[in-house]
This record gives sequence, C-alpha cells and structure tokens, in this order.
Amino acid sequence: MTHNIPLSPDTAHDVRHRVQSVAQLRARGVTSAQTAARCLPGGPWQQLLPGVYLLHSGRPSDEERLRGALLYAGRPAAAPARRTVPVQAGHGYGEAMVTGLAALALYGFASAPPAIALHRVDVLVPRTRRLRSTRFVQVTRAAVLPRPQRRLGLPLAPVERALADAVSALDDASTVRRLLTEAVRGGHCEPVAVVEELNAAELLGRTHVTDAVDALLMEGRAVAEGRLYEMVRTHGLPEPLWNVELSLPGGRLLGGVDAYWPEQAVALELGVRSPREQHVVFAAEREHLERLGVTVVRVGSKQLREAMSQQAVVVRTAMMAAEDREPAAYVVALPR
Repeated sequence: MTHNIPLSPDTAHDVRHRVQSVAQLRARGVTSAQTAARCLPGGPWQQLLPGVYLLHSGRPSDEERLRGALLYAGRPAAAPARRTVPVQAGHGYGEAMVTGLAALALYGFASAPPAIALHRVDVLVPRTRRLRSTRFVQVTRAAVLPRPQRRLGLPLAPVERALADAVSALDDASTVRRLLTEAVRGGHCEPVAVVEELNAAELLGRTHVTDAVDALLMEGRAVAEGRLYEMVRTHGLPEPLWNVELSLPGGRLLGGVDAYWPEQAVALELGVRSPREQHVVFAAEREHLERLGVTVVRVGSKQLREAMSQQAVVVRTAMMAAEDREPAAYVVALPR
C-alpha cells in the first residue's frame, strides 16, 4: 500500500483541507483502506466523527470541530453507489448549519461562551434527515430551514433561530436574559423576531424565558425610542409630544402613542409591545383614532435602524397631508 496520498499541497495549512469527509477523501483518490491505515494508533490521521476525518494527530481546533460537525450533518442521507466520476468540489455541508451557542459565539456574543468551552456543537438540519446526535454534535431539526448567514465561511442559523435553539437547552435565567438582551443591544436582530422564534419553539411557557422576554422587549423599546429621537432631530422634524396617552375631552381613552404632533394630528407608534400589552389591539386603536381624523403611523425598530431617512419622509408626508383633510376632532394628550 502506498502512503503517497494525492492531497493538495496546502492541506497542512488550510483548515478546510485538514477536516475531510469520507466522500471528499474518495474524490481525491484516497481509498477507505488508506484512510483506515492512516487512522491506526500512532498514525498521522484520526477519525473526528463518523465519516469525518482529521488529517493530523493533534487536538482539533475550534474551527475544525465546527467544520467536522457540519460535514457530519451534511453528509448524504445514504451511502452513494460506487462513483465513476469524482464528487464535485465544495464544502460538503449540504443544508446543515451551526445553531445554538456555537453560532452565537461566532456572531460575537460576549455572553455566549467561546466555542472551545462548549460541550457540544448544535447543527440544524431538515426534519426529514435520519441523523443521530453523536459525540460533541447535537442534531436539531426544522420543518423549514431558515436562510443561513456566514461567518468564517461557515453557514450559521440566523441569530433569532440560534437564540431559540440555545435557550431551549438552558435553564439558567441570568444566562438566558443576558443572551436575549445582548441580541437587541448589539443590533443583532429585532425583538419581535426573537419572540416569534421562541414562540414557535414553544419556549414562552417557561417562567425564566418569559421574564427574559420582558427584559428583551424593554431593551428593544429603549433602543427603538433612541432611534426615534435621533430621527426627529437628525431629519429636522418638529418636536412632538413624547409618550402620551390620547383621550377624548370626556375622558374616554383612545390609546397610547410614542409621539404625537397635535397641530397636524399625527401620531406615531413604535412596533414593540410586550406580551402583557397584547390586550391592547393596535389595529382597533388605529381605526378609532383615524375615524377622529388622527393619522397614525407605525414604525418598527428595524425600519428605524435600516431606513431612518425613509421613515422620516413617511412622517413628514403624513404631516403635509393634514393640510388637505378636515380638522381632526379635539384630542387630549396626557403623559403616560
């Protein structure tokens, strides 16, 4: 048997070549017998995971573990028949993507432990995959896979999905709260998207998660309010009445808004509500206010972050339109 295995000369220097699946080795002309021989005790290679090999004998690095987990999760569902044509070049990850704490660590979360401290790497795969968790790899399934993001060339689940998968395995309230708060404070994602993922994962019934969500939404509201103040001042909009409760002169409450321009009868509502505020239905508030001649604009935190100037145009247009309509009913604005 020859040991002159036809691998790329940069194998020792490129982490993508130091971790190989059996299919990738076969495509490079390495037989199963050659692979087995090099993985014997004292040999230059080692088996990292079923069907995945580390082409050196030392301890795997963080990135090698991550790439190995993806190769394991992305391998074909069944062993292919003997090939007469080599498999195409590529990463070999299929639809698999890193999720959970490992993904958050790669996104740069300070509250997520670095990959080397993790006991496992969570990978997200289609629900139809018949694949077992093994060694340091924990398999998570999804009926519909999200569009992955990339860091270091690795496919990662979007932050909100990675958060949900991380939270599902955590029972420490302080860790959950730090992760969710950092997601919003660091601008990684919007609170509503996180809550939707947590709800889809049926995690909102857990007390420590519900408490963390309240903190998350409070943080999200604070961030959104800061962006709203910035929009008004940066784009030269008139100073509104901030955070007021609107009512009729007789005392009937109409609902709370985040900003109100009484001269133009334009109200603005930030699209961030906590579960404890869900009994207030925004659509009903808006319909009632608009019947009274008040124009209601709803703006999301993401819109303020990504398209602040466009949102300023929307508000300014609403103010200009006030000149062409009947005067609004008299509305009282009180601090809330």
